[in-house]
Amino acid sequence: MATRTTSSPATPAKSERFATLKRVGRVWAIGAVRGHAQALAELYDEIAQRVEPGDRLVHLGNLLGPGPDAAGVLDALVAFRRDFIAMPGFFAADFVMLRGAQEEMWQKTLQLHFAVNPRDILTWMLARGLEATLTSYGIDPREGLQACGAGATSIARWTAKLRAAMEARGGHRDVMLALRRAAHDDLGRLLFVSAGLDLGRPLAAQGDALWWGSGDFAKIDAPFEGFQRIVRGHAPEKTRNPDGPYTLTLCGETPGAIVAACVTNRGEIVEMLQTGQ
Repeated sequence: MATRTTSSPATPAKSERFATLKRVGRVWAIGAVRGHAQALAELYDEIAQRVEPGDRLVHLGNLLGPGPDAAGVLDALVAFRRDFIAMPGFFAADFVMLRGAQEEMWQKTLQLHFAVNPRDILTWMLARGLEATLTSYGIDPREGLQACGAGATSIARWTAKLRAAMEARGGHRDVMLALRRAAHDDLGRLLFVSAGLDLGRPLAAQGDALWWGSGDFAKIDAPFEGFQRIVRGHAPEKTRNPDGPYTLTLCGETPGAIVAACVTNRGEIVEMLQTGQ
């Protein structure tokens, strides 16, 4: 058997890096958005009509690029989150955002002046979605490449410009600071990740595999540390295997498609939604 199992209920990771959803009735899990603001707005409209007391919401990472309006995605998220937690009986901790590969690249870009090979790293990230994110904030990616040829001080000036562009959009910086590595319910039944797991590590020690994936997701054939359903929002592997009884992948098959699911606190799928098809 490939999956780590336990004979007792899971002991959820206790760290500010992980979010704990308490007193869960159902969870709305939203897969990769990838910078498609209009499709996300449509999805929010659908969810708003269906939300019930006890519901929680988890964004499974990859909010940013390579779609056309990453900044607009965060605008929509900030507005919907405000309305969601303003409903009677809802709290800020009921709305969680996870770090995906796109958000990881954004953070790496802000630290680019510390990199040994900044131009190579920036070029690699630009080709994988970062260019669209920068453009949505009014930043010319060519300026970053030019800065890489001028040294660390020039790169630091450019990354400061990126921070300023994000901070100029209300709530965007707060979203990025609130990102978590993974989320789970307080009973240890549901686990939410962006792209995958490293089955050789306990949850508390998980790192890059959460947002880059590891190829292990298809090997999950039993509860991982007691979690009965593991939900992810992106399938990084080229050939995606069908989900099993313990996994659920919410990844659109076409560019711009956003998939969401409502699951009960026992991992049963109540409803699937898709927009931007």
